[in-house]
Amino acid sequence: MRDRLFSLIDTLESQHALPLEEYAFLAGNPTDEAMKYAAEKACRIRKEIYGNSVYVRGLIEFTNICKNDCLYCGIRRSNHHCSRYRLTRKDILSCCEAGYQLGFRTFVLQGGEDRYWTDEVLIPLLQNIKERYPDCAITLSIGERSKESYQKLFDAGAERYLLRHETTDAAHYEKLHPKDLSLSNRMHCLWNLKGIGYQTGCGFMVGSPFQTPETLAMDLKFIEEFSPDMCGIGPFIPHKETPFKNQKAGSLKETLWLLSLIRLIVPHVLLPATTALSTIHPQGREMGILAGANVVMPNLSPVSVRKNYELYNNKSCTDEESAECLNSLKKRIKAIGYQVATDRGDVNRD
Repeated sequence: MRDRLFSLIDTLESQHALPLEEYAFLAGNPTDEAMKYAAEKACRIRKEIYGNSVYVRGLIEFTNICKNDCLYCGIRRSNHHCSRYRLTRKDILSCCEAGYQLGFRTFVLQGGEDRYWTDEVLIPLLQNIKERYPDCAITLSIGERSKESYQKLFDAGAERYLLRHETTDAAHYEKLHPKDLSLSNRMHCLWNLKGIGYQTGCGFMVGSPFQTPETLAMDLKFIEEFSPDMCGIGPFIPHKETPFKNQKAGSLKETLWLLSLIRLIVPHVLLPATTALSTIHPQGREMGILAGANVVMPNLSPVSVRKNYELYNNKSCTDEESAECLNSLKKRIKAIGYQVATDRGDVNRD
């Protein structure tokens, strides 16, 4: 098995593609030796493209109100124990101002699918942010919308969009989502975003209920074919107010393994070491970077609402002010041989 694992890792490094059955074999066999081998190759590829830079994005979780009822999500519509909030336009601009003063040059506006945030409400906000901070990038992560809406938001100044596909297996997708959501529409949205010209991100939960090496293989094949600019993966962590509250969480080991594989599949990808990683392990963020990730997203949201954006149990959430958080992050990143870069950090496909 060792020889086969190493041979497949070598093939990924050189060709960035494998057949489905080989992806399934890799997904199901994260041995310690193979993980180390893949991580070394992933880090070497990342350094060739991005050097030792780890890009920081200022995360603004601006609403935890959501019309959807996804079975894994703590802000799902049916969770009546969730303390709901919606930041005002003034709140969001204050977050941007604080982040800009700290050196952030990318703002990530993330939220549930909140019906309040129509195009008519979002467009002036995006235009205002771009007018105030023309040297900054705006990333949106606000779910499924029409192609026309995506185009309007792009024209207003949004340049990047994160939309996790969650799984490319239709039967698996149905087990994670209510009947009014479909894999076909999710994929339609992703291809629309890419066609419009967004730097587009997809991704999935590692260890989600009913996931198998075969479904993971389909995810890796999709990532190979879609060639995203960004890819957000993190361990599944159950939330106490969802139908999956008693399901087993995804593992750190498997998440790190898949981060390395994704870097080998898509060398240019901007790959976050997510909050979920730091939730399941105190050094999860650093371990993600050492596996091939090169993005972190400190929270710029008001401290008063951070704990309410709880997608899963025990979310890693600090009451530190953003400046303290950033200084601490810089030291931690430097300690593992990397440096925090606060510029826009656009994808490098050259």
